Amino acid sequence: MKLERLDHFGIEVANLARAERFYTEVLGLQVVNRFGDQVLLECGGQNLALFEVPRPPLDDASRQSLIAHPLGRGHHAFKVKASDFAGARERLAAAGVESAAPIDWGDHDCIYFLDPDGNLLEMVSYR
Repeated sequence: MKLERLDHFGIEVANLARAERFYTEVLGLQVVNRFGDQVLLECGGQNLALFEVPRPPLDDASRQSLIAHPLGRGHHAFKVKASDFAGARERLAAAGVESAAPIDWGDHDCIYFLDPDGNLLEMVSYR
């Protein structure tokens, strides 16, 4: 068996409409299809599936812990061009998205942030 590529990845969200607005309006992804309790979004030739799964919201302490200590935690990373990195940070801030301070890894920069359901995400830009 040889895997060809990642076809899609899935994220559980408590409120599908809210999550769809975040991923389309803030992150700029495009809706491919809707299937009842899920929305399929296109991201750079691959897909992100949002699955509505009822669950209690993360409390403020849990959200703060995730964003204060994001390294080594499960997350999904989105790549942006180096020229778009500063603008992406400004867009997240303008939308009121909880995010950590940017990290300079030498050959790339990243910023970790949370979606409305507390899913840990990363924006990465290679130099």
